[in-house]
Amino acid sequence: MSVTASGGTTLVRQQIFKTVPVSTISQAEQQDRYLGRSELGELDTFFKSGTKRVEIAQILTAKSDLIVSRAANRIFTGGSPMSFLEKPEPVMALAGAASETLETVSYIEEEGSVFDGIKNLFFTPSAGAAPAGFRAINVARYGPANMTKSLRDLSWFLRYVTYALVAGDPNIISVNVRGLREIIENACSSAATIVAIQEMRAAAANYFKQDQEAADLVRQYFDVLLSEFEAPTPSEKVRKGQSSDQQGLKLPQIYANGAEPRSKFAMKPGLSFSEKDAVVKAAYRQIFERDITRAYSQGISYLESQVKNGEISMKEFVRRLCKTPLYRQQFFQPFINSRALELAFRHILGRAPSSREEVQKYFSIMSEGGQGALIDALVDSQEYSDYFGEETVPYLRGLGQEAQECRNWGAQFDLFNYSAPFRKVPQFITLYADYVRPLPDRHPYGVGNDPLEIQFGAIFPKETRSPKNAPAPFGKDTRRILIRRGAGIENQLSNPGARGLNPGSLGPKVFKMSPVPSYTVASGSSVQYNESTTQAVIGAAYRQVFGRDLYDGQRLKVSEIRLENGEISMREFIRDLAKSEIFRKMYWTSLYVCKAVEFIHRRLLGRPTYGRPEMNRYFDICAKQGFYALVDVIMDSPEYLESFGEDTVPYERYITPAGQAQRSLRAGSIGDRGMLVKPEPEAPRFVQLGTPSDAGMRTGPDVDFRIQQGVSQQRQQTKQFKLTSTFDKVQVQTVIRATYRQIFERDIEPYVTKREFTALESKLGNAEITLKEFIEEIGCSELYIREFYTPYPNTKVIELGTKHFLGRAPRDQAEIRKYNQILASEGIRGFVSTMVNCPEYIEAFGEDIVPYRRFPTLPAANFPNTERLYEQLTKQNDEVVVPSFVPSVPYSVNP
Repeated sequence: MSVTASGGTTLVRQQIFKTVPVSTISQAEQQDRYLGRSELGELDTFFKSGTKRVEIAQILTAKSDLIVSRAANRIFTGGSPMSFLEKPEPVMALAGAASETLETVSYIEEEGSVFDGIKNLFFTPSAGAAPAGFRAINVARYGPANMTKSLRDLSWFLRYVTYALVAGDPNIISVNVRGLREIIENACSSAATIVAIQEMRAAAANYFKQDQEAADLVRQYFDVLLSEFEAPTPSEKVRKGQSSDQQGLKLPQIYANGAEPRSKFAMKPGLSFSEKDAVVKAAYRQIFERDITRAYSQGISYLESQVKNGEISMKEFVRRLCKTPLYRQQFFQPFINSRALELAFRHILGRAPSSREEVQKYFSIMSEGGQGALIDALVDSQEYSDYFGEETVPYLRGLGQEAQECRNWGAQFDLFNYSAPFRKVPQFITLYADYVRPLPDRHPYGVGNDPLEIQFGAIFPKETRSPKNAPAPFGKDTRRILIRRGAGIENQLSNPGARGLNPGSLGPKVFKMSPVPSYTVASGSSVQYNESTTQAVIGAAYRQVFGRDLYDGQRLKVSEIRLENGEISMREFIRDLAKSEIFRKMYWTSLYVCKAVEFIHRRLLGRPTYGRPEMNRYFDICAKQGFYALVDVIMDSPEYLESFGEDTVPYERYITPAGQAQRSLRAGSIGDRGMLVKPEPEAPRFVQLGTPSDAGMRTGPDVDFRIQQGVSQQRQQTKQFKLTSTFDKVQVQTVIRATYRQIFERDIEPYVTKREFTALESKLGNAEITLKEFIEEIGCSELYIREFYTPYPNTKVIELGTKHFLGRAPRDQAEIRKYNQILASEGIRGFVSTMVNCPEYIEAFGEDIVPYRRFPTLPAANFPNTERLYEQLTKQNDEVVVPSFVPSVPYSVNP
């Protein structure tokens, strides 16, 4: 039988230990609600008692040997039971604790002396009446192996109690103890085990005489241990259904008990209004995958009232919900029929489609009768009646709810875990089609034709687009896809006789020893090799075996001399290299077995492994005989002799598709193979001019100096307007008009201002204010606000402000953010005042110079932006010149 497809796998974390926080939060999360007052109180109580629980567990752990020894002495006779207890790794004793060893029992006392512990061990009364049929067990007759197992089981029982104490979860005991009675009865005696647990309960509670609450807590958990042990093994949960081909029909009850709890809701006649409302919301969460009343403030009110009043059953409520326009809009219209069918199975039956025949059956129903017919068929099915009946809200039947099928395992959990809008591609129709007709590129090393160059015998699928979680199945008749390095007609699978042929110019270079007979001795003919070619061949052998040339001190000089003298062949020389200590350290000691086998196989035999069967054979040799046996098996194999013989250095005969792609499609090799290479666009002219002509790189200080220097010779505009004397009224008027042209970008006539600036002009002419203060008042005037503040966003206002008052464009984004914060907090007046009173303004213009266009003397980095800002007309172009500073990239690829 050959496996052709797999249901895949998924990350599944079964929740075995239901601690109080996990159980409480999980229940609230399933219902999409906040924690209630009672639940918060329960959590508060649990966390407050956490310190006491940990202290109890610490004491029980420290006294574990005494507790177990008391139980063992109660049920065993005729020997020393504690000598059979497997000791854990020693731990450091607590500070201040006295530790003594008496025979095989370690006593750690915190209160009292060692003799008090011995007295408690031998003279404490029995913990309870022994059950019927209890008889002490003779140690000698019971046997060492059985004694070790029994003492181990008693220690395990005590550990389970400490786990449950710390977690506040008796379910830990239930999951691990329920069902052990029948197993222990076959090997030992269940009555003796009950007596031992009773003795451990009494011994453990005896350490908490001063703390009644702690003693009661310890007895409570030991009582759970006793009751769970005495309880019969629970029956298995059988999956309901009429299909004869269902897989995984039985689920052990303990797994169901240990699974994550999932609330089930049923619409009963006697429920209160709030309880009925909770049931309706559970139906919404199951059908719409969310609480639509909370998420969208939607609800189907007329259906809610009918189901709450008992006019329709929950089964009919589910049917009508699935036929509403809201459900059709969210789960039917956006998807193709195959995906809509999968979602309907999830919402109505709580599972995924089970088989190809089931998909075909319901797909035919939906094709003939539409969405309504599919919903009716699912709701009226016998499976729906068996699981949910007329009153129960459907729920997801995942882990712990029932036995899961193997064939749709991964796809079903993807259907449960992913919301419908995020996974729109149907999975089951393609999965079940793969069982009948597998994809052509599936093989034992992944869906992508061996995507990794070296797999080391494992399955590592690599898919960057449309990833799947289904691993490629493999069997005895599947093999790895390899590419021959040489002529394709000489592939050994199609032409086994061509295995030893030279690959020629299409493959790697082959090094071969050419023997030249030199002299004859009495014992026979000796063979030596040409000295000019020997070192080249030896160097090729080192590079093939080790992957690189070795240092002179690492080379095998003796083996080289023997090879040159003809005492050993090239095959034996390769064997010596492979068995050397340096090769062992490189490809064996530090690697796990499969990875080491893959490397060694490539180095010595010149190809990757074919598949899992070959890897299993080599793995068995490594496990039983070791590294040197693996080298001998490869060197003595018929394939090595046919491919390389006695005198040829091994070479790479086969590579994987990924290896071929890495070598042929790497950067720099694509153009050589005639493929179209998109030319790189030419860099902008200003980038070319700014690129250093010298071959070396400029230093950081040199770059900073060139950025700050601006142009080589400082150039100024034709005339700067400076107020030198207020007695010259012509000069005053000239400076005022120059100020208007700078601030408002045009001449301001009296009929425009309407005497708005008359008072300011008089104060300037009378020397009551300076020119800087005059400019600041103009920037805060109603005319400036109306012209340059109100019509524009803050970024444009900042850009115009730096142009008018500082004679440049904004320097960078940090400056824009700074002025933006000032505009937001202080308004236009604070913004203008900040710029006019800044050190840059004082240094450039002082108290008596009208601001002017400063771009010739600015740093070169800000030159283009200032140039654009001054060359456009403000009123005809409201584009923001400096929205952000995007660095220029010399070489970029157009999308």
